[in-house]
Amino acid sequence: MTVRHKNHKATTAFLALALAGAVVTPAAAAGRPSAAGRPSAEGIWRVTGYGTVLSITAGRLREYQTTAAGCAPGDTARRTGPGTYTDDEGSVYTVGPQEKPHGRPQGRSQGRSQGTLRIAGSPGYRELRRLAALPEECERPLPADPVAAFDVLWHSFEENYPFFAAKDIDWHAVRDTYRPRIDAGTTRDELFAVFSEMVAPLYDAHVAVLDGDRHFARIRPGTTMPSEELDTKVRKYVERRDLGGRKLREFAGGRIGYADLPGGQGYLRISGFAGYAGQERSYAAHLAQLDKALDAVLTAERTASLDGLIIDLRINGGGYDSLGLHVAERLTDTPYVAYRKRTQYTRPQPITVEPARGVPRYTGPVALLTGGSTVSAGETFTQALMDRPGRTVRIGEATQGVFSDTMDRKLPNGMAVWLPNEEFLTRSGRTFDGSGIPPRLRTPVFTEEEFAKNRDSAFDAAVAVLARGGRGR
Repeated sequence: MTVRHKNHKATTAFLALALAGAVVTPAAAAGRPSAAGRPSAEGIWRVTGYGTVLSITAGRLREYQTTAAGCAPGDTARRTGPGTYTDDEGSVYTVGPQEKPHGRPQGRSQGRSQGTLRIAGSPGYRELRRLAALPEECERPLPADPVAAFDVLWHSFEENYPFFAAKDIDWHAVRDTYRPRIDAGTTRDELFAVFSEMVAPLYDAHVAVLDGDRHFARIRPGTTMPSEELDTKVRKYVERRDLGGRKLREFAGGRIGYADLPGGQGYLRISGFAGYAGQERSYAAHLAQLDKALDAVLTAERTASLDGLIIDLRINGGGYDSLGLHVAERLTDTPYVAYRKRTQYTRPQPITVEPARGVPRYTGPVALLTGGSTVSAGETFTQALMDRPGRTVRIGEATQGVFSDTMDRKLPNGMAVWLPNEEFLTRSGRTFDGSGIPPRLRTPVFTEEEFAKNRDSAFDAAVAVLARGGRGR
């Protein structure tokens, strides 16, 4: 679909939400109940707040991407269960009846005209509104000329990007500056350069312009995106310097590592919330590997004896938000709201952390290490621990500042653009997009000086804080 999971590691390895189908029959459009008595998923649905229309019929689901500039078809997913569709990447999408804010289905009459879309790995749901027919503009192909591509890109941001005001960007002035430079003779290279110039001032790691093998993206100034090279360098540094030469016990494809520390503390390193299951790409496979890791680390004996837990996210390229919440469920005995999600067109939807059942849980003090290379799902996990019952102190530097799932917009000339459209709100209604989540205790994080002088100030501060029972300054 137009909204991708934040299943990227470092740069552009996002997992697409691809949906497709065909023209719906009148019976399906009317919301005929299924054999099980539930409203049929088949029909035409608008995904509120996501610039998307879905056509579901004959076991296939098609996505249409809509803006004021027109409508373009997306990709396909096949039905793999009642109301459930799976794309070629193994991602699973479930269309169901409308839900109340606390998660229970609405009545049958409402369910026929309203529904929800759930995406495995992305917390919460998206609201669906049934349409009588596919919008007329979706029956007409968009022209493939440079001007049409410009208009689709500009309107995609104009209608969905929530952060122009916070970043002091006049997007209408951007259009007035760049659109006169585009005409039928504009080359592909020239258009790619214009699009890159347009989005560069956003400094948003969830914004990208793509054209075949080339892409343009910018991150928050003064930060570094995670990479395999940086991850390996830091892991070896931590093992040598912080663990005294001991190797981490690794899980989930090396993305999770654990070591017991002197003084009854534990060290849990999470370098991503994806990439756990090798070539297996489904969320269920990643979740199974995460459970294996957590079962091995958070045993009954260890959770009872730990005097403090360091969770290191300083190099974390993101992934599935739901995996982060799954970790949080092992760190509390009390339900609480992690954050609230909304688009510019939807109400804030509370995303809760429920204590994990049937497994040991650690509820003692946590020192959470973050930095500018803590990205996306690493940041939503950080936000999910902000209101965690018990003592949690953030140490290091501010996170990257990108939280939303990513809209994947196809341009009519074959290029594409990615952009965020969601806000993740704190209890007070604040967002951290752009600036990132600040630490409670600020220290350097993997600077050249830290490496040169054999320092790890954030780690040392965490050990000291936990020795005081998790109480920061």
